[in-house]
Amino acid sequence: MFGGGNKIKIEKDLLERIKQISEVAGYASHEEFIMHVLEKELAQFEESDSDDDITEKLRGLGYIS
Repeated sequence: MFGGGNKIKIEKDLLERIKQISEVAGYASHEEFIMHVLEKELAQFEESDSDDDITEKLRGLGYIS
């Protein structure tokens, strides 16, 4: 799933939380859980009609001011 040389650095504490939650939630692996969360978040932005909608969503989430 994460093959092909793509790597993402995740802080150790966060990775441990991800592993715990993914196991409890029944995911086959923590990688599968990460992919699901990322796909879910991306879908919210891909449904936007314009760049302005995306900007407003990011602002509402506190990513930009």
